[in-house]
Amino acid sequence: MQPARWKVAVSAKEVKELRDQTGAGMMDCKKALSECSGNLDDAVKLLRTKGLADAAKRSGRATKEGLVDSYIHAGGKIGVLVEVGCETDFVALNEDFKTFVHDVCMHIAAANPEYVSREEVPAEVTEAELSIYKDQAKATGKPDNILEKIAMGKLDKFYEHVCLLEQPFVKDDKLTVEQLLGEIVGKIGENITIKRFIRFELGKD
Repeated sequence: MQPARWKVAVSAKEVKELRDQTGAGMMDCKKALSECSGNLDDAVKLLRTKGLADAAKRSGRATKEGLVDSYIHAGGKIGVLVEVGCETDFVALNEDFKTFVHDVCMHIAAANPEYVSREEVPAEVTEAELSIYKDQAKATGKPDNILEKIAMGKLDKFYEHVCLLEQPFVKDDKLTVEQLLGEIVGKIGENITIKRFIRFELGKD
C-alpha cells in the first residue's frame, strides 16, 4: 500500500502568484502548491514537468491549423517568419496561443537558432562536431573511459546553442523554449508544434 501524500492548505495569493508565473489554471496551481507543501519553486517545476508530459502525450496529434507570424527587429535589420501548428482553428485564434507564437518569433530574432530541434540537424554536421569534440577530449589526457562522455557533453552544448527548442528562452532563461512549449500545451490542451522558421539579417547570407 502506497503511503498517502501530505497536502497543505494554500492561500489565494499563493495560487495567483503561481498562475502569474506559469499561466496554468487555478485548480492546477492550487493542486501543485498543495502537493509541494506550499513551495513556489517546486510547484513551478511540477507544473512545467506536467506540461512537458502533456505535450509528449499529445505529440502524435495532427497540427493542421495554426499561425504564421512575423517579427521585425533592430530598425528593420532583422526579420523572422515562423509557422506554429495547432489542432483547431479555435486555438489558432486564442490570445495565449498568439502570444506564444509571437514570443517564439522574438526569441528567434534574438537567439539566432539554426534548427527547430536536434532531429533536424544533418547527420554530417553532427558527425563533424562530434569528431572535433573527441579530438578536444583526447587533448585533455584524461582516461579513455570518460572521453566519450566529455565529447557527448560538448555535443549537447552545441545542440543547446543551435536548436530552438533547447535554447534558454530569452524572456525567462530559467526555462527552455521546449519547456515554454510544454506550458502552453498544458494550458490550452492541444498539441502545438513549431514547424519551421526563417530568419533574415541585413547583409548576411
